[in-house]
Amino acid sequence: MSVALRYAARSDVGLVRSNNQDSAYAGPHLLMVADGMGGHAGGDVASSVAVAAFAPLDGESHGPDDALDQLETALADARDEIIARSDADPELSGMGTTVLAILRAGNKLAMVHLGDSRGYLMRDGVLTQVTTDHTFVQHLVDIGRITPEEAEHHPQRSVVMRVLGDFDPEVTPDLSVREARRGDRWLLCSDGLSGFVSAETIEETMATIADVDACADRLVQLALRAGGGDNITVVLADVVELDDVADGEGPTTNATVVGAAALSRNDPTAAAASPAARAAGLARAAQVDGDAQEGAPAEAVTDEDEQPPAPRRWRTVVVWLGIAAVVIGAALVAYSWTQTQYYVGVDDDEVVIYRGLPQTLGPIALSSVVERTGTSVEDLDSRYLQERVEQTIHADSLDDARGLVAMLEEDIAPSPRPTPTSTTPTATPVPSGTATP
Repeated sequence: MSVALRYAARSDVGLVRSNNQDSAYAGPHLLMVADGMGGHAGGDVASSVAVAAFAPLDGESHGPDDALDQLETALADARDEIIARSDADPELSGMGTTVLAILRAGNKLAMVHLGDSRGYLMRDGVLTQVTTDHTFVQHLVDIGRITPEEAEHHPQRSVVMRVLGDFDPEVTPDLSVREARRGDRWLLCSDGLSGFVSAETIEETMATIADVDACADRLVQLALRAGGGDNITVVLADVVELDDVADGEGPTTNATVVGAAALSRNDPTAAAASPAARAAGLARAAQVDGDAQEGAPAEAVTDEDEQPPAPRRWRTVVVWLGIAAVVIGAALVAYSWTQTQYYVGVDDDEVVIYRGLPQTLGPIALSSVVERTGTSVEDLDSRYLQERVEQTIHADSLDDARGLVAMLEEDIAPSPRPTPTSTTPTATPVPSGTATP
Protein backbone atom coordinates (compact mmCIF):
# COMPACT_ATOMS: atom_id res chain seq x y z
CA MET A 1 0.00 0.00 0.00
CA SER A 2 1.39 3.40 -1.01
CA VAL A 3 0.58 6.37 1.19
CA ALA A 4 0.60 10.13 0.81
CA LEU A 5 -0.20 13.17 2.98
CA ARG A 6 -3.18 15.49 3.15
CA TYR A 7 -2.07 18.54 5.15
CA ALA A 8 -2.68 22.11 6.27
CA ALA A 9 -0.38 24.75 7.79
CA ARG A 10 -1.33 27.83 9.81
CA SER A 11 0.64 30.51 11.67
CA ASP A 12 -0.67 33.45 13.69
CA VAL A 13 1.27 36.28 15.35
CA GLY A 14 -0.89 35.97 18.47
CA LEU A 15 -2.27 38.71 20.72
CA VAL A 16 0.95 39.84 22.42
CA ARG A 17 3.93 39.58 20.07
CA SER A 18 4.71 42.41 17.68
CA ASN A 19 5.99 40.13 14.94
CA ASN A 20 5.84 36.47 13.98
CA GLN A 21 9.08 34.59 14.59
CA ASP A 22 7.63 31.16 13.74
CA SER A 23 7.98 29.60 10.29
CA ALA A 24 6.47 26.42 8.88
CA TYR A 25 6.38 24.37 5.69
CA ALA A 26 3.98 21.67 4.51
CA GLY A 27 4.44 19.75 1.28
CA PRO A 28 3.91 16.29 -0.21
CA HIS A 29 7.19 14.98 1.27
CA LEU A 30 8.12 17.49 4.00
CA LEU A 31 6.38 18.83 7.13
CA MET A 32 8.25 21.35 9.27
CA VAL A 33 7.89 23.85 12.15
CA ALA A 34 10.60 26.28 13.31
CA ASP A 35 10.13 28.58 16.31
CA GLY A 36 12.67 31.41 16.14
CA MET A 37 14.30 33.18 19.06
CA GLY A 38 16.78 35.98 19.49
CA GLY A 39 14.77 39.16 19.65
CA HIS A 40 12.77 41.21 17.18
CA ALA A 41 15.48 41.18 14.51
CA GLY A 42 16.72 37.62 14.93
CA GLY A 43 14.13 34.93 15.54
CA ASP A 44 12.23 35.47 12.32
CA VAL A 45 15.50 35.33 10.35
CA ALA A 46 16.62 32.10 12.03
CA SER A 47 13.34 30.27 11.48
CA SER A 48 13.15 31.46 7.86
CA VAL A 49 16.70 30.27 7.21
CA ALA A 50 15.82 26.86 8.63
CA VAL A 51 12.77 26.48 6.40
CA ALA A 52 14.76 27.61 3.37
CA ALA A 53 17.42 24.95 4.07
CA PHE A 54 14.89 22.12 4.43
CA ALA A 55 12.42 23.09 1.68
CA PRO A 56 14.47 21.58 -1.22
CA LEU A 57 13.95 18.13 0.33
CA ASP A 58 10.29 18.35 -0.69
CA GLY A 59 11.12 18.33 -4.36
CA GLU A 60 11.72 14.61 -4.81
CA SER A 61 11.00 11.18 -3.39
CA HIS A 62 13.42 9.76 -0.83
CA GLY A 63 14.48 6.32 0.24
CA PRO A 64 14.22 5.30 3.91
CA ASP A 65 17.94 4.65 4.08
CA ASP A 66 19.08 8.17 3.22
CA ALA A 67 16.20 10.28 4.61
CA LEU A 68 17.87 10.81 7.99
CA ASP A 69 21.17 11.71 6.32
CA GLN A 70 19.39 14.31 4.20
CA LEU A 71 17.71 15.80 7.27
CA GLU A 72 21.07 16.04 9.04
CA THR A 73 22.63 17.67 5.99
CA ALA A 74 19.82 20.25 5.80
CA LEU A 75 20.26 20.96 9.53
CA ALA A 76 23.98 21.54 9.05
CA ASP A 77 23.31 23.82 6.07
CA ALA A 78 20.84 25.85 8.14
CA ARG A 79 23.35 26.17 10.98
CA ASP A 80 26.07 27.38 8.60
CA GLU A 81 23.75 29.99 7.11
CA ILE A 82 22.64 31.23 10.55
CA ILE A 83 26.28 31.59 11.62
CA ALA A 84 27.16 33.39 8.37
CA ARG A 85 24.30 35.86 8.77
CA SER A 86 25.16 36.47 12.41
CA ASP A 87 28.80 37.16 11.49
CA ALA A 88 27.69 39.57 8.75
CA ASP A 89 25.21 41.42 10.98
CA PRO A 90 26.15 41.75 14.69
CA GLU A 91 22.54 42.68 15.54
CA LEU A 92 21.58 39.09 14.72
CA SER A 93 24.11 37.61 17.13
CA GLY A 94 22.54 35.08 19.46
CA MET A 95 19.64 34.16 17.20
CA GLY A 96 18.42 30.60 17.00
CA THR A 97 15.42 28.43 16.24
CA THR A 98 13.79 25.17 17.16
CA VAL A 99 13.57 22.63 14.35
CA LEU A 100 10.99 19.88 13.95
CA ALA A 101 10.81 18.27 10.52
CA ILE A 102 9.30 15.09 9.09
CA LEU A 103 10.50 13.78 5.72
CA ARG A 104 8.31 11.16 4.04
CA ALA A 105 10.25 8.32 2.44
CA GLY A 106 7.77 5.92 0.92
CA ASN A 107 5.80 4.45 3.81
CA LYS A 108 8.30 5.71 6.39
CA LEU A 109 8.56 9.06 8.15
CA ALA A 110 12.03 10.29 9.15
CA MET A 111 12.08 12.95 11.88
CA VAL A 112 14.65 15.45 13.18
CA HIS A 113 13.97 17.44 16.35
CA LEU A 114 15.67 20.25 18.30
CA GLY A 115 14.01 22.42 20.95
CA ASP A 116 10.52 22.56 22.42
CA SER A 117 8.32 22.52 19.33
CA ARG A 118 6.26 19.35 19.58
CA GLY A 119 5.24 16.46 17.39
CA TYR A 120 2.06 14.53 18.16
CA LEU A 121 0.65 11.38 16.58
CA MET A 122 -3.03 10.47 16.75
CA ARG A 123 -3.49 6.78 16.01
CA ASP A 124 -6.76 4.92 16.58
CA GLY A 125 -8.18 7.96 18.38
CA VAL A 126 -5.34 8.23 20.92
CA LEU A 127 -2.98 11.21 20.92
CA THR A 128 0.69 10.61 21.80
CA GLN A 129 3.52 13.13 22.05
CA VAL A 130 6.33 11.58 20.02
CA THR A 131 8.97 14.25 20.69
CA THR A 132 10.74 15.00 23.95
CA ASP A 133 11.09 18.68 24.86
CA HIS A 134 14.72 19.79 25.03
CA THR A 135 14.01 22.01 28.03
CA PHE A 136 15.35 22.49 31.52
CA VAL A 137 11.96 21.53 32.95
CA GLN A 138 11.86 18.27 30.96
CA HIS A 139 15.30 17.52 32.38
CA LEU A 140 13.85 17.95 35.88
CA VAL A 141 11.07 15.51 34.94
CA ASP A 142 13.57 12.99 33.56
CA ILE A 143 15.59 12.95 36.79
CA GLY A 144 12.46 12.78 38.95
CA ARG A 145 12.67 16.26 40.48
CA ILE A 146 9.16 17.24 39.33
CA THR A 147 6.17 15.48 37.81
CA PRO A 148 4.94 15.97 34.21
CA GLU A 149 1.89 17.75 35.63
CA GLU A 150 4.10 20.18 37.55
CA ALA A 151 6.16 20.75 34.41
CA GLU A 152 3.12 22.10 32.55
CA HIS A 153 3.00 25.11 34.90
CA HIS A 154 6.64 25.47 35.90
CA PRO A 155 7.84 29.11 35.67
CA GLN A 156 10.97 28.06 33.76
CA ARG A 157 9.21 25.79 31.27
CA SER A 158 10.37 28.01 28.39
CA VAL A 159 14.08 27.49 29.14
CA VAL A 160 15.37 25.50 26.16
CA MET A 161 18.54 23.39 26.34
CA ARG A 162 19.06 22.55 22.65
CA VAL A 163 18.32 24.82 19.68
CA LEU A 164 19.80 25.50 16.25
CA GLY A 165 21.79 28.72 16.50
CA ASP A 166 25.08 30.53 16.16
CA PHE A 167 26.11 29.86 19.77
CA ASP A 168 26.33 26.04 20.00
CA PRO A 169 27.62 24.44 16.77
CA GLU A 170 27.94 20.97 18.35
CA VAL A 171 24.30 20.55 19.39
CA THR A 172 22.93 17.06 18.68
CA PRO A 173 19.38 16.57 17.35
CA ASP A 174 16.98 13.71 18.02
CA LEU A 175 16.58 11.48 14.96
CA SER A 176 14.00 8.74 14.43
CA VAL A 177 12.07 6.81 11.77
CA ARG A 178 8.43 5.74 12.10
CA GLU A 179 5.90 3.91 9.99
CA ALA A 180 3.29 5.97 8.12
CA ARG A 181 -0.05 4.21 8.53
CA ARG A 182 -3.26 5.07 6.73
CA GLY A 183 -5.54 6.89 9.17
CA ASP A 184 -2.73 8.41 11.24
CA ARG A 185 -2.99 12.13 11.97
CA TRP A 186 0.20 14.09 12.71
CA LEU A 187 0.46 17.45 14.44
CA LEU A 188 3.60 19.60 14.48
CA CYS A 189 3.31 22.81 16.50
CA SER A 190 5.23 25.57 18.24
CA ASP A 191 4.78 26.10 21.97
CA GLY A 192 2.32 28.87 21.15
CA LEU A 193 -0.20 26.03 20.88
CA SER A 194 1.11 23.38 23.31
CA GLY A 195 1.91 25.98 25.97
CA PHE A 196 -1.62 27.39 26.03
CA VAL A 197 -3.95 24.54 25.06
CA SER A 198 -4.05 21.30 27.05
CA ALA A 199 -3.20 17.96 25.46
CA GLU A 200 -6.73 16.78 26.25
CA THR A 201 -8.27 19.67 24.32
CA ILE A 202 -5.88 19.14 21.42
CA GLU A 203 -6.78 15.45 21.35
CA GLU A 204 -10.53 16.13 21.40
CA THR A 205 -10.22 18.71 18.61
CA MET A 206 -8.13 16.43 16.39
CA ALA A 207 -10.53 13.53 16.99
CA THR A 208 -13.74 15.43 16.25
CA ILE A 209 -12.83 17.68 13.28
CA ALA A 210 -12.07 15.52 10.27
CA ASP A 211 -11.10 18.22 7.75
CA VAL A 212 -7.44 19.16 8.17
CA ASP A 213 -7.97 22.82 7.24
CA ALA A 214 -10.88 23.27 9.63
CA CYS A 215 -9.04 21.43 12.40
CA ALA A 216 -5.89 23.55 11.98
CA ASP A 217 -7.97 26.73 12.08
CA ARG A 218 -9.72 25.53 15.24
CA LEU A 219 -6.45 24.77 17.02
CA VAL A 220 -5.16 28.27 16.30
CA GLN A 221 -8.39 29.83 17.58
CA LEU A 222 -8.18 27.77 20.77
CA ALA A 223 -4.69 29.14 21.45
CA LEU A 224 -5.89 32.70 20.79
CA ARG A 225 -8.83 32.26 23.14
CA ALA A 226 -6.42 31.00 25.79
CA GLY A 227 -4.56 34.32 25.65
CA GLY A 228 -2.47 34.08 22.49
CA GLY A 229 0.66 35.04 24.41
CA ASP A 230 3.03 33.66 21.78
CA ASN A 231 3.20 33.08 18.04
CA ILE A 232 1.03 30.08 17.16
CA THR A 233 2.04 27.68 14.40
CA VAL A 234 0.32 24.44 13.44
CA VAL A 235 1.07 21.85 10.74
CA LEU A 236 -1.56 19.10 10.56
CA ALA A 237 -1.29 16.08 8.25
CA ASP A 238 -3.37 12.96 7.61
CA VAL A 239 -1.80 9.83 6.14
CA VAL A 240 -3.98 8.66 3.22
CA GLU A 241 -3.70 5.99 0.58
CA LEU A 242 -2.15 7.30 -2.62
CA ASP A 243 -5.01 5.91 -4.71
CA ASP A 244 -7.73 7.21 -2.38
CA VAL A 245 -9.13 10.05 -4.53
CA ALA A 246 -12.72 10.13 -3.29
CA ASP A 247 -14.23 13.56 -2.68
CA GLY A 248 -12.07 15.37 -0.17
CA GLU A 249 -10.02 12.25 0.60
CA GLY A 250 -7.12 12.61 -1.80
CA PRO A 251 -3.61 13.80 -0.88
CA THR A 252 -2.54 17.45 -0.99
CA THR A 253 -0.06 18.30 -3.74
CA ASN A 254 0.75 22.00 -3.36
CA ALA A 255 3.35 23.23 -0.86
CA THR A 256 2.42 25.77 1.81
CA VAL A 257 4.74 28.19 3.63
CA VAL A 258 3.47 30.19 6.62
CA GLY A 259 4.86 32.49 9.29
CA ALA A 260 8.06 34.53 9.06
CA ALA A 261 9.23 32.67 5.94
CA ALA A 262 6.03 33.53 4.04
CA LEU A 263 4.97 36.63 2.14
CA SER A 264 2.03 36.88 4.56
CA ARG A 265 4.34 37.18 7.58
CA ASN A 266 2.97 40.64 8.47
CA ASP A 267 -0.68 39.57 8.49
CA PRO A 268 -2.58 40.61 11.64
CA THR A 269 -3.92 38.04 14.06
CA ALA A 270 -6.93 35.98 13.01
CA ALA A 271 -8.44 36.27 16.50
CA ALA A 272 -12.22 36.37 16.21
CA ALA A 273 -14.27 39.07 17.99
CA SER A 274 -11.31 40.68 19.76
CA PRO A 275 -11.73 44.12 21.44
CA ALA A 276 -9.46 45.62 18.79
CA ALA A 277 -11.67 44.21 16.05
CA ARG A 278 -14.78 45.63 17.73
CA ALA A 279 -13.17 49.07 18.08
CA ALA A 280 -12.16 48.97 14.42
CA GLY A 281 -15.72 48.10 13.53
CA LEU A 282 -17.00 51.13 15.43
CA ALA A 283 -14.48 53.33 13.66
CA ARG A 284 -15.54 51.99 10.27
CA ALA A 285 -19.18 52.60 11.13
CA ALA A 286 -18.42 56.16 12.11
CA GLN A 287 -16.42 56.69 8.92
CA VAL A 288 -19.27 55.36 6.78
CA ASP A 289 -21.72 57.60 8.61
CA GLY A 290 -19.50 60.64 8.11
CA ASP A 291 -18.97 59.88 4.42
CA ALA A 292 -22.70 59.48 3.90
CA GLN A 293 -23.33 62.83 5.54
CA GLU A 294 -20.69 64.56 3.41
CA GLY A 295 -22.32 63.20 0.27
CA ALA A 296 -25.88 64.19 1.25
CA PRO A 297 -27.50 67.13 -0.55
CA ALA A 298 -27.68 70.40 1.42
CA GLU A 299 -31.11 71.22 2.86
CA ALA A 300 -32.66 74.63 2.17
CA VAL A 301 -32.37 77.08 5.07
CA THR A 302 -35.23 79.53 5.57
CA ASP A 303 -35.27 82.86 7.43
CA GLU A 304 -37.53 81.32 10.05
CA ASP A 305 -35.18 78.34 10.62
CA GLU A 306 -31.60 79.32 10.11
CA GLN A 307 -30.18 76.22 11.94
CA PRO A 308 -30.93 72.90 10.20
CA PRO A 309 -31.49 69.82 12.36
CA ALA A 310 -28.38 67.69 12.79
CA PRO A 311 -29.35 64.27 14.12
CA ARG A 312 -26.68 62.59 11.99
CA ARG A 313 -23.95 64.81 13.42
CA TRP A 314 -25.00 64.07 16.95
CA ARG A 315 -25.05 60.37 16.18
CA THR A 316 -21.55 60.62 14.74
CA VAL A 317 -20.33 62.55 17.78
CA VAL A 318 -21.83 59.95 20.10
CA VAL A 319 -20.17 57.14 18.16
CA TRP A 320 -16.78 58.84 18.29
CA LEU A 321 -17.19 59.57 22.00
CA GLY A 322 -17.99 55.89 22.50
CA ILE A 323 -14.87 54.92 20.59
CA ALA A 324 -12.78 57.34 22.65
CA ALA A 325 -14.18 55.89 25.87
CA VAL A 326 -13.38 52.36 24.69
CA VAL A 327 -9.84 53.33 23.70
CA ILE A 328 -9.15 55.21 26.95
CA GLY A 329 -10.63 52.41 29.03
CA ALA A 330 -8.64 49.82 27.15
CA ALA A 331 -5.47 51.89 27.63
CA LEU A 332 -6.03 52.10 31.39
CA VAL A 333 -6.73 48.38 31.63
CA ALA A 334 -3.69 47.62 29.46
CA TYR A 335 -1.41 49.79 31.61
CA SER A 336 -2.70 48.16 34.79
CA TRP A 337 -1.99 44.79 33.23
CA THR A 338 1.58 45.78 32.33
CA GLN A 339 2.25 46.45 36.01
CA THR A 340 1.53 42.79 36.78
CA GLN A 341 4.21 41.65 34.32
CA TYR A 342 7.89 41.08 35.10
CA TYR A 343 11.01 40.35 33.12
CA VAL A 344 14.74 39.91 33.63
CA GLY A 345 16.94 42.37 31.77
CA VAL A 346 20.06 44.50 32.02
CA ASP A 347 20.62 47.95 33.53
CA ASP A 348 24.14 49.42 33.53
CA ASP A 349 25.62 45.97 32.76
CA GLU A 350 23.85 44.47 35.81
CA VAL A 351 21.21 41.74 35.68
CA VAL A 352 18.03 43.26 37.14
CA ILE A 353 14.33 42.48 37.48
CA TYR A 354 11.88 44.86 35.83
CA ARG A 355 8.16 45.30 36.37
CA GLY A 356 6.16 46.13 33.24
CA LEU A 357 6.94 45.60 29.58
CA PRO A 358 10.25 46.25 27.76
CA GLN A 359 8.64 48.93 25.60
CA THR A 360 7.95 52.64 25.54
CA LEU A 361 4.84 54.60 24.66
CA GLY A 362 6.28 57.76 23.17
CA PRO A 363 8.36 59.28 25.98
CA ILE A 364 6.74 57.02 28.61
CA ALA A 365 8.60 53.87 29.67
CA LEU A 366 6.30 50.96 30.45
CA SER A 367 8.71 49.34 32.91
CA SER A 368 10.88 50.12 35.92
CA VAL A 369 13.57 48.29 37.91
CA VAL A 370 12.17 46.60 41.03
CA GLU A 371 15.19 44.53 42.12
CA ARG A 372 18.89 44.62 41.44
CA THR A 373 20.87 41.36 41.65
CA GLY A 374 24.46 42.56 41.89
CA THR A 375 25.35 40.13 39.10
CA SER A 376 27.17 41.46 36.05
CA VAL A 377 25.85 40.25 32.73
CA GLU A 378 29.45 39.56 31.68
CA ASP A 379 29.72 36.97 34.48
CA LEU A 380 27.14 34.71 32.86
CA ASP A 381 28.74 31.52 31.61
CA SER A 382 27.32 31.55 28.08
CA ARG A 383 27.41 34.20 25.40
CA TYR A 384 23.92 33.11 24.46
CA LEU A 385 22.72 33.68 28.02
CA GLN A 386 24.25 37.15 27.94
CA GLU A 387 22.44 37.91 24.67
CA ARG A 388 19.14 36.55 25.97
CA VAL A 389 19.23 38.61 29.17
CA GLU A 390 20.07 41.72 27.19
CA GLN A 391 17.04 41.00 24.98
CA THR A 392 14.94 40.41 28.17
CA ILE A 393 13.32 37.20 29.47
CA HIS A 394 9.66 37.27 30.45
CA ALA A 395 8.46 35.99 33.86
CA ASP A 396 4.92 35.43 35.09
CA SER A 397 5.53 36.97 38.53
CA LEU A 398 8.19 38.51 40.75
CA ASP A 399 8.87 35.11 42.33
CA ASP A 400 9.23 33.56 38.87
CA ALA A 401 11.69 36.29 37.91
CA ARG A 402 13.71 35.65 41.07
CA GLY A 403 13.75 31.93 40.27
CA LEU A 404 14.99 32.66 36.76
CA VAL A 405 17.77 34.88 38.13
CA ALA A 406 18.78 32.13 40.56
CA MET A 407 18.96 29.64 37.71
CA LEU A 408 21.09 32.02 35.64
CA GLU A 409 23.43 32.63 38.57
CA GLU A 410 23.93 28.88 38.99
CA ASP A 411 25.69 28.90 35.63
CA ILE A 412 28.12 31.70 36.48
CA ALA A 413 31.66 30.45 35.84
CA PRO A 414 33.50 29.12 37.68
CA SER A 415 31.04 27.17 39.83
CA PRO A 416 31.70 23.77 41.42
CA ARG A 417 29.74 20.99 39.84
CA PRO A 418 29.80 17.27 40.53
CA THR A 419 31.61 15.16 37.98
CA PRO A 420 28.98 13.62 35.70
CA THR A 421 28.75 9.85 35.75
CA SER A 422 27.35 9.66 32.23
CA THR A 423 29.33 10.16 29.05
CA THR A 424 26.32 11.73 27.34
CA PRO A 425 27.04 15.41 26.66
CA THR A 426 24.66 17.92 28.20
CA ALA A 427 23.86 21.40 27.03
CA THR A 428 23.74 24.54 29.14
CA PRO A 429 20.12 25.58 29.77
CA VAL A 430 19.27 28.64 27.73
CA PRO A 431 16.05 30.66 27.89
CA SER A 432 13.77 30.39 24.88
CA GLY A 433 13.39 33.54 22.78
CA THR A 434 9.69 32.98 22.42
CA ALA A 435 8.95 33.18 26.07
CA THR A 436 5.53 32.00 27.12
CA PRO A 437 3.57 33.57 29.90
